Amino acid sequence: MVARAGGAKMQNTERVVLQDKDVSTALGELALAIANNAADAPVAVVGIRRGGEHLARRLAAQIGQDSGESPPLGFVDITLYRDDGFGPSDWPRVGVTEIPFDLKTHTVVLVDDVLYTGRTVRAGIDAILDYGRPRAIRLAVLVDRGLRELPIRADYVGNQITTNGSEHVDVRLREGGWERDEVIVSPVGARRQPAGADASEPGGEGGQ
Repeated sequence: MVARAGGAKMQNTERVVLQDKDVSTALGELALAIANNAADAPVAVVGIRRGGEHLARRLAAQIGQDSGESPPLGFVDITLYRDDGFGPSDWPRVGVTEIPFDLKTHTVVLVDDVLYTGRTVRAGIDAILDYGRPRAIRLAVLVDRGLRELPIRADYVGNQITTNGSEHVDVRLREGGWERDEVIVSPVGARRQPAGADASEPGGEGGQ
């Protein structure tokens, strides 16, 4: 399922590709598509920390609102599964992985904000499999920016955008300290952090 792409406007060196209402619409369409394709096994939603965490919460809540029953919700930390060491940090800052349901009886919908090289998703899958073997694993992302380095594709895509390797894609959500929901494309090195954010903490696939 591919939702429509949002409009773009220039804002200094930033390009706004999804505005608040676009993010809300895309999440609603993702939730509906996931619920409509859940016939093989009960669905559980698992967010990749950090980028997919807030989105996973929203998707699980939306699925529950649409269907009347919220799916189990979990999170995986991929710090020790990255193939670039610990990312920008010299020392690992390992978060908590939470899988509060029986993996073998569920289809896991793995959630991340941006799909880029595929390396973050690969790490997320490895983390899940260390806890057990689900019936299946599906991938849902808000933004697919292309430029894959591994043979990984998303089953559910909110929006597809065209980028190049010198750009960074930021999904800014209110839960992360931003004033509004939006998706921004900016030159690598020019990205901003919300107030109180720790720039040294590894992120997802939005940038390099």
